[in-house]
Amino acid sequence: MSATNLKEFAEHAIALTLNGQTRQLNVQPWATLLDVLREQLDLVGTKKGCDHGQCGACTVLRDGKRINACLTLAVMCDGAELTTIEGLAEGDVLHPMQQAFIKHDAFQCGYCTPGQICSAVGLANEGRARTADEIKELMSGNLCRCGAYSNILAAVEEALPQSATKDGGRQA
Repeated sequence: MSATNLKEFAEHAIALTLNGQTRQLNVQPWATLLDVLREQLDLVGTKKGCDHGQCGACTVLRDGKRINACLTLAVMCDGAELTTIEGLAEGDVLHPMQQAFIKHDAFQCGYCTPGQICSAVGLANEGRARTADEIKELMSGNLCRCGAYSNILAAVEEALPQSATKDGGRQA
């Protein structure tokens, strides 16, 4: 394959809705969604933890469902509706899950918090968690090095009923 042929594979045009705004992007076919969010779009709320899909720090919402941005190629999001932590609030009004995390002091260092909140909103969208044990199990993919799990659980339990969203994660 010649260099000319390789060049045509260097970037791929995608269209998506990101935090409520339609975006046209040119991305390398091997670029992860996490790297595109952080490096190309300067949305640094989504964190890079393990880069192997094991910690949940990179959790974002795709069409309202939880995904690990470190395991998702950006080209796979063509046509998708994505919501990051930056897109949950409506102007100055925080999403109910964000409010609950503050109220219950559900963070210490804060590194895992964006992924925890996005995961909890996705959990609300799924409608499957009805008990504390179900919340713990369904949030088990999000690790907190500081061990703020009891506060995270309290926040999620409180905010779950009013946190289900429409439009790919943006508040209804």
